[in-house]
Amino acid sequence: MREVKIDTDYIKLDQLLKYADITQTGGHSKFLIKEGKVKVNGEKNTMRGKKIRKNDIVEVENEEKIIIK
Repeated sequence: MREVKIDTDYIKLDQLLKYADITQTGGHSKFLIKEGKVKVNGEKNTMRGKKIRKNDIVEVENEEKIIIK
């Protein structure tokens, strides 16, 4: 599991995927989220604007796991 640090109260899910270098573009982030390939705290999420806060766990395509610190 990889840790990603944020200095704000939250970051939007699509922005997090770019910030963590999971995706290269916002369009790719949007596609992964829309297709249900992203889980937040173990649940599929299709809202790209979902607020991700510290200690949340984001899983992408059942492979990459990120915890927010």
